[in-house]
Amino acid sequence: MAGYQKLSRNSSNRKALFRDLVTDLFLYERIQTTEAKAKELRSVAEKLITLAKRGDLHARRQVASFVRRESIDGEQDAIQKLFADLGPRYAERPGGYTRIMKLGPRRGDSAPMVYIELVDRV
Repeated sequence: MAGYQKLSRNSSNRKALFRDLVTDLFLYERIQTTEAKAKELRSVAEKLITLAKRGDLHARRQVASFVRRESIDGEQDAIQKLFADLGPRYAERPGGYTRIMKLGPRRGDSAPMVYIELVDRV
C-alpha cells in the first residue's frame, strides 16, 4: 500500500497540483481546498519550510525546483517570501507549520472542505 493518496491523478498531474497548491499557500498563507488534498499538501509544505529554515544555496535550489515563481501584484514571489519571511518566522519552531480547519461539505458534491493555513500567520 502506498504511503500517500493518489487523488485520482497520475504522478505528473499530482505533482503539478501540489506545486500550484504549495505556491498559493506560501503566497496567501491560507487556502481553501478539499480535506484529502490538504492532508497531502501538509507534508509537502512542511518539508519546503524546513528547507527554507536552512537557508543555504542548495536548499534554495531544491525549493526553486518545486515551487512556482508567482507573485501577488508585483510583490516578492513565493520563493523569496519563503526564504525572507517564512523561514525566519519558523526558525525556533521544530515542526508543525500548518493547521487544517474543517469547513463542512462542498455544495456540489459534498466533498469535505477545509482551510489549510500557516500557523502564526500575520
